[in-house]
Amino acid sequence: MKYPYLASLFINLGTKVTNTKFQSIFLLQRNLAKSWLQTVLVAVVVGLPTACVAQSNSAREVSHSQSVVETHTKLHSKTSPRPLGTPLLRKERGGGEVTPMNATRYQQSNSTFADVQTLVNLGPRVAGTPVMEKASTYLLDEYRKAGYVTEVQTFNYSKFEDLGSNLTVDGTTVQGKALSGTVPGKLNAPLVAVPNVGRQADFAAVNVKGAIAIVRRGEIRFSEKAKNASAAGAVGLVIVNNEPGNVYGTLGEEVKIPVLALSGKQGNPLIQRVQTASVNVNLNVNAQRRDVTGHNIIAHLEGVTQPKIILGGHYDSVPGSPGANDNASGTAVVLALARNLSNTPTARQAWFVAFDGEEDGLHGSRAFVNTAGSQFLSELKAMVNFDMVGVNDQLGIGGTSSLTTFARNLEPTVKTFGSFGGSDHAPFADKGVPVLFFYRGQEPNYHTPGDKKVDLKLLNETTQVALDIVKQIVSVN
Repeated sequence: MKYPYLASLFINLGTKVTNTKFQSIFLLQRNLAKSWLQTVLVAVVVGLPTACVAQSNSAREVSHSQSVVETHTKLHSKTSPRPLGTPLLRKERGGGEVTPMNATRYQQSNSTFADVQTLVNLGPRVAGTPVMEKASTYLLDEYRKAGYVTEVQTFNYSKFEDLGSNLTVDGTTVQGKALSGTVPGKLNAPLVAVPNVGRQADFAAVNVKGAIAIVRRGEIRFSEKAKNASAAGAVGLVIVNNEPGNVYGTLGEEVKIPVLALSGKQGNPLIQRVQTASVNVNLNVNAQRRDVTGHNIIAHLEGVTQPKIILGGHYDSVPGSPGANDNASGTAVVLALARNLSNTPTARQAWFVAFDGEEDGLHGSRAFVNTAGSQFLSELKAMVNFDMVGVNDQLGIGGTSSLTTFARNLEPTVKTFGSFGGSDHAPFADKGVPVLFFYRGQEPNYHTPGDKKVDLKLLNETTQVALDIVKQIVSVN
């Protein structure tokens, strides 16, 4: 997911974000083979900001290739109106045989696990890197196996890259994040703390001419802070996060001085220090822009040139993160939907899309809508986007108000929220296409190397809820 501020919006609507994992119990006869039991009791974790930390008494972790497979046990609530994500295999009344329907569901669930595991084991899936060729080849093969024809939509864009930026104080180097769009630069200058949040009046209160200014995040845009710093004569700017973690931000407009962001944990002690003593620092903003080619994967049944609905999610991740929850989870759910729908009338009204370049600014979905044309888009009843759906118990659905109301009426257990940007549904909404956005909220491993785990039960639940909603959307005249 591109914008972490979505999490706060999600939480403010009463959504509980937790790292307690869903657990499930499968009722099997004693004579069911032990290997089946072990296989069925899987909740994905892949050799893996959007995963869970299991409670000490609720999970058993074992090594499995380059990934981790976790088993869970938890009874379904008896008060639930419908057992979302119910066991894929269960003992049928009168015998222990697995029915054909349940066997098919089991195979599809196992495929979802394999999808996430395969994508995560590739490592970080950064747009424009060789690993994305492997990821796209895998997705193309899986859609073809499910009976779909596929195509690759290529697009180009200029990508900002931070090659490793930092601030050195008294010989100690502190790693930071270059704000997207900043100019590069290496500077040695005094570090001067600016009061408050860096408005013009704040810079007027101190002398930053020829210095590197340091200011706290908040209240005004990054670009406004940087322009105020430049206008006051500063040669560089350091922005300190108002939370302990790192800042992932974009300037959004041209600024003439290099800008580095520090975590609150790293930056706040530095602000306190320079308020009482003069300190010279070395600022190194090592950033560049390069042209990138992205690849959207499009799948549909042969002859379906005008769908009524598009189901999609991005398959790229940020640098350094294997992207299990963000967003192998959404990619795998879209594949699961395609497999479930392949032999149904709904499939003849759907396209399935894995978008590239989302983490760099929704480039894949923007390229799709710009290429599609107004006639194609006007015929769509909905675009349904899946992003970060493998962690956190509560499933949320946002988007166009008419569709979120429709979804809530069908699935009373979901939380609904308004329509906003931040993921691949946004370019469709900008073109007037009704959208739905499946999302479970931010979690501690968002955009970090720790994004290695998702819960298979949550993916299955998301898939089942989406199936119910998608079938109803396309059937309504």
